[in-house]
Amino acid sequence: MGRISVILFLCVFLLVFDYYCYRAILSVFKKWKPGTKKIFSILWWAYTIALLIGVFASIYLNLYLAIRAIILVAFFLTVVCKFVMLPFLLIDDLRRGLIRFTRSNKKTSLPATAAKQAATGEPISRSAFLMKAGMVTAAIPLASLSWGVVSGAYDYKIKRRKLILPNLPKAFDGIKMAQISDIHSGSFYNKKAVLGGVEMLLGEKPDFIFFTGDLVNDMASEMRNYQDIFSKVKAPLGVYSTLGNHDYGDYHFGRTPSPAKAKNLQAVIKTHELMGWDLLMNENRRLKVDGEEIGILGIENWGMGRFPKYGKMELAVKNTDDLPVKLLLSHDPSHWRGQVLGSYPQIDAMFSGHTHGMQFGVRTEHFQWSPVQYIYKEWAGLYQEQNQQLYVNVGYGFLGYPGRVGILPEITIFELKRA
Repeated sequence: MGRISVILFLCVFLLVFDYYCYRAILSVFKKWKPGTKKIFSILWWAYTIALLIGVFASIYLNLYLAIRAIILVAFFLTVVCKFVMLPFLLIDDLRRGLIRFTRSNKKTSLPATAAKQAATGEPISRSAFLMKAGMVTAAIPLASLSWGVVSGAYDYKIKRRKLILPNLPKAFDGIKMAQISDIHSGSFYNKKAVLGGVEMLLGEKPDFIFFTGDLVNDMASEMRNYQDIFSKVKAPLGVYSTLGNHDYGDYHFGRTPSPAKAKNLQAVIKTHELMGWDLLMNENRRLKVDGEEIGILGIENWGMGRFPKYGKMELAVKNTDDLPVKLLLSHDPSHWRGQVLGSYPQIDAMFSGHTHGMQFGVRTEHFQWSPVQYIYKEWAGLYQEQNQQLYVNVGYGFLGYPGRVGILPEITIFELKRA
């Protein structure tokens, strides 16, 4: 099924679902005057149709980012709230169905006169209590997700971690490293806030910086308004980056190679170069301090399941056997368990992003939860198995839902230690 077919199917489904909700609301407010019902109907369907047109325009037209963000926020919040109401509507319909079934059975056993009286009784109305309970319940995600847009999308938090690497050369003991991930520049709509996060990062004065993929959502052109901001991301020992699953344009062009897709990827690669970031594509660098060295390795995207496996570890580790510590940049944390732990024990620590922490959950110093943990075993923070470690950064930007609730955008600052 092509992309347009999927979108059309979803639109038809949402219209049917919208009609179901619309009829449910009217059944509760039966005492509305005809004029009130007419105004409500016009507003309901005008909003629904305008929203669907707006979504199509956001996908296929080059709208201003702020306008596109408003449309997608409205669409996301509307759909979520209606789906939260759905269980209440289904329960009430089931209740009414059972009542109808019970009454129809009673009619068959009643005398003709009694059956006639039952048939002319009050029609079964939808439970106002259930409907209103559903509306109140739907207001909870509406409030929290709206607050996530207002306050969470750009509320950058610095996470500080000591990274113990027993074989770390003495010259690197105490050195400061930073990580950001998942910029997703195509989702941004507030340049001042984005710049504020970059200034927070630079204020930490890291010695070197990792960026672990997903610079854009799909197109290299998304960086046009933000390249100047991220060009400020510099460090004395360099900025090292890698590609994420979104950087290849697969979600826009499809998996099949094409000249347009190849051109877009080359433009993404060129953007890293123009910003002064050292993009590692299945290769490595030797980082030298006071005559001692460690290895920085980076591979292209390698993900479990449906995600592409462009990464080639055999190339990334080439000529690194003599290095006492090897740090790997790999966008998808599933790569750690899927390949690194079993086949590359020489990797001391891997740095990933990708999960975003689903942009929703709870994260404190000693506890974290998100629905994404049922998909990814390692989804946020530091993990260790024997002598190998993994850190998953929950991302600098956002995708889809233009906000964050509980899982805030992250700038990670590591202090490398020998013990």
